[in-house]
Amino acid sequence: MAEGGSDVWAGRRIFVTGHTGFKGSWLTLWLQSLGAEVHGFALPPPTDPSLFEAARVEDGMASSTIADVRDLDAVEAAMRACRPSVVFHLAAQPLVRRSYRDPVETYATNVLGTVDVLEAARRLGDVAAIVNVTTDKCYDNREWLWGYREIDPLGGHDPYSSSKACSELVTAAYRDSFLRAGPTALASARAGNVIGGGDWAADRLIPDLLAAFAAGRSVAIRNPASLRPWQHVLEPLSGYLRLAEKLLEEGSAWAEAWNFGPRDDDARPVEWIVRRMVELWGDGASWHIDGDAQPHEAGLLKLDVSKAATRLGWHPRWSLDEALEAVVVWHRAFRAGGDVRAVCLDQIRRFTATPPSRTGR
Repeated sequence: MAEGGSDVWAGRRIFVTGHTGFKGSWLTLWLQSLGAEVHGFALPPPTDPSLFEAARVEDGMASSTIADVRDLDAVEAAMRACRPSVVFHLAAQPLVRRSYRDPVETYATNVLGTVDVLEAARRLGDVAAIVNVTTDKCYDNREWLWGYREIDPLGGHDPYSSSKACSELVTAAYRDSFLRAGPTALASARAGNVIGGGDWAADRLIPDLLAAFAAGRSVAIRNPASLRPWQHVLEPLSGYLRLAEKLLEEGSAWAEAWNFGPRDDDARPVEWIVRRMVELWGDGASWHIDGDAQPHEAGLLKLDVSKAATRLGWHPRWSLDEALEAVVVWHRAFRAGGDVRAVCLDQIRRFTATPPSRTGR
């Protein structure tokens, strides 16, 4: 079954935490296009503008609960009202630099929020599949040239990365302590730096570039040599859907940690991304290096996705250049007052129609 098969998702009740965020909005739109009954639980949209509002994500949802994953009672009440067969947990404090400013919020949201979602599902007792979305930054980063595998040690220099490693440990503990013998199959998904239309988050490269280009400003770049596994947001989302399908079909055999990353040749330095975005945008777009002292961020980080390729049959579809072009198309449509919900749905259709790439590993 290809990821996102309509026969799997049509009419199925899905609970998505973080549905008002960037990745959550794209996932919710994709599930809507497959005929799923989507129930969301999240804080209000984290940015203004936001993809959630610009693409009218709520219009196709069964329910949208605005609340905090740090409130167990609220999580449990919303989940009981939905009675989902699948839970996608994406609610998080997702920014490295913000985690330095507010480590307490970061740990409370990313660790205890995960506990609340898993505990609510445990109390409900009949959730079939849970996918907890973490990050590639959950690994103990040694600045290796090769990609991290799911069996490599967890860690985290900054509070965000550390909190996501903790979320992975919580996931493993709940799976082994409470869910291993029950009806609920629990897996975690680790992805790298995602890009896509509708991302206005602070302190992220592509949103910073687009904001500066639109305003006619030269954009300040912090770490031009840093290497990241860049991928369009639809890439890992296709992996989450594929993983959830396997959890539904075969249960605990797939209840593990999984990496979803780009082709090796799409792990590019920041400077390459910036130069390519300047070319795609045109209109006098420019950049310069920010010489101010910066908090620590990983310099080199890659994922090994051999496990997902071999066992799930999952492979990336779009090249990095195709992903960047899709981002620029989306934001030009937004600036022109176009129907960006239609743009999202069209890009989802084009993505799923693109044959998977099995090269570049």
